[in-house]
Order: sequence, then structure tokens, then C-alpha cells
Amino acid sequence: MTSFDTSPQLNVWRALLALAVVFVMLATTGWTALRSHREASALQVSLSAWEHGSLHGHRLPDPSAAPAVLTRFFASLGAQERTHLAHRYPLAVGNMNGAPVELRYRANHLALDQARKVEKKRIHDSRLTPDGQQQAGRRMHRYEALMAKGRHILAFDPAGSGRIAEVFGNLRTARRVSVVVPGVDTDMLTFQKTYSPYSAPVGMAKALYSAERAQSPTTGTAVIAWADYTAPGGLGVDAATAMRAEDGAVRLNALLRALPGAAPVALFCHSYGSVVCGVAARGMPRRVRDLAVAGSPGMRVAKASHLGTSARVWSMRDAGDWIQDVPYLEVGGLGHGADPVSAAFGARVLSAWDADGHSGYFEPGTDSLRNFADIGVGAYRSVTCALSDSGCRTGLSGTSKAERA
Repeated sequence: MTSFDTSPQLNVWRALLALAVVFVMLATTGWTALRSHREASALQVSLSAWEHGSLHGHRLPDPSAAPAVLTRFFASLGAQERTHLAHRYPLAVGNMNGAPVELRYRANHLALDQARKVEKKRIHDSRLTPDGQQQAGRRMHRYEALMAKGRHILAFDPAGSGRIAEVFGNLRTARRVSVVVPGVDTDMLTFQKTYSPYSAPVGMAKALYSAERAQSPTTGTAVIAWADYTAPGGLGVDAATAMRAEDGAVRLNALLRALPGAAPVALFCHSYGSVVCGVAARGMPRRVRDLAVAGSPGMRVAKASHLGTSARVWSMRDAGDWIQDVPYLEVGGLGHGADPVSAAFGARVLSAWDADGHSGYFEPGTDSLRNFADIGVGAYRSVTCALSDSGCRTGLSGTSKAERA
């Protein structure tokens, strides 16, 4: 017969969990009811226009069709026809998995300019509060920055707090692709930061891209800063449940299935981003070879083997990371399960020396970033294991520099 801990503290904790679950259900129901009465977003309008549109008298394909179908459609068009579609349906094309990446960059540049003009008008809208006008100004300047020459925006949706993804490197010709999946408080305005730049998706991806090129200069790499999901805002109820992660997982797998070429892919998932990756793992394409998490509150499973992926699973946590104090459990939908750096979980545990707490894993010069770069280019022999898992390289042959060239 199984025994249960019935201590007063545990009973209080369970009661709080139960109340939180009820709150989540009520909040979710209310949010859904409210959202159903909102007007369609700019992306929805663009997709609807595409669905009712035509080219040379022929209906356009379903924008949610399999990426291979859309890839064949765009391949059948001439350059002028593709440009026409990007100008007519910029948000639809810019977010269309299966469209050529260069066309998506061009379409999203146009969509950003449209969104910039909207926010420019809102700055002077007397119906807005001063805070609302200031927020419009911040968004306008962010859109202007994202339109700068040389930036490659792979996805963009201005609705709500905003969703976005940016590419560093040549995604179409890359021999290794890395995807950075960030955690809570990620939105359009926090996508890039002037202060603490390596705690934001752009800084994380740029640091990783630079470290990968330093590790293996002859390996063509591309890194995606992927903030194309609605992340929880702060450490509230959303951050303690998988609701945001489940939607994010669908979007992440849609991206992974649509990536051009056949290059191996590595995921680098930080904080709540590791919950997204954990939920997405079972549906990931086999080209995802590595799944690395840092500062994780859990991956919604008890063991790495339960993730249902063929990818190697890596984990790390800095000794000063506050995330270690969260309850590593899952009860009634609250909490995210076992600790990914525990021996029982079964991931390959890496050193995170000098990571400097929860937001410092992508800081240049740290073991954590070097380890990420080694994984990103397939240099498995070079990774530095944590003291608790000196055998994290066991069974990995790695690749030689000649093989990566």
C-alpha cells in the first residue's frame, strides 16, 4: 500500500494548488469569452484576404496547408508574382510556413512599416491616455529598429504584446541551425534590450551565433531568436501552468517542420521556454538532434526519456539561479514536473560556470554559452560536463572539424 505525506505544510500546498487551478479555469474562460468579441487582428485580416484572393484567376492555396504544399506553390511562381503577393498580403506571407525565407523577410519589412505608421498615428490619438501614447511611441521605435538594413524578420504579428522571430546567418544554406526559445516576459518590447542585452532573445541569439562561428569558423550556421509565441507575463498563474506552452509548442513545431533544407537543428530553451520545448518534444521533426535547457522550471515530464523525442537532451543550471527554489512537481496542472538537472531525470548535465544567475546563460565568456555553441555546431567532444555528471559525453562521438567543414 502506498504511503502519502500528510504533513500540514503539504496539505496547505495542495489546497493552494487546487485553488490556483480553479482560478486558471475561470480566468481562461473569461479571457476566451472576452477575446471572442474583439475585432480581428491585422494578421487575421491579411490571412482572410489571402483566402479570398486569387492569382491569374486561380484561388490561392490554403495558408495553413502543409509547408511542402506552400513551398511548391511559391516555387511555381516567378519573382514578380512572389513580390506581388508579398506586397498585397504582407502579414500573411511574412508568417507563412513554407514561403521562401527571403520572401518572408521582405513581406515582414512591409508589414513592420504598416504597423509603424499605425503606431505613429496613435502617438497623437487624444482618445489614448498619456501612458497609451507613450506605449505607442515605444512600439513605433521598436518597429523602426526591426526594419533596419540587414535584419531578417522571419515572423511578425503586432497583435497584443506582439510576436516575432529573427534570423542571424543564412538560414537557407546553413549546415547547422539553432533556435533560441525564451521564457516569461518576452514580447515585442523586450525582444531586444539595451541594458542586460544577453537576457533578451536578440542578445541571446547574437551571442550564440558569434560563439558558434568562433568554435567552428568553417561551419555555416544560422540562429533563430524565436519569440513567436505569447509568453507568460511575469511569474503569475500563466507561468505556473502549461497553457501558454501548449500554444507555443504548436507554433514551434510548425516552424521546425517548415525550415528550409535538411540541416540538423538544436534547440536552446531558457526558463519557461524549456516548458514550451518539453511540450513540443514529442511532435518535433527528427532533424532536431539536440534539445538543451537552461534555468528550467521543468519540462512537464518525470524523465527525459518520457519526452518522446530522438533528440539528445541536455540541461544546465547556474548555482546562483533562483529557479532551483521552485517546487519541482506537477499537481492538477500547476507546476512543470521533475528537475531537469537531477540525476533521476536523465538529461546530460552541462556546466554553467559563470552564468551569473537566471538571466546569464548567454553571457559571452561563460561555460554555458560555450557549451551551447559546441552543441550547436555538433562539437560534442568539447562540451564541459557539470561536476554532478562527469559522464555527460558518454556515448557521443561528436564530429571532427573536417566533418563540420
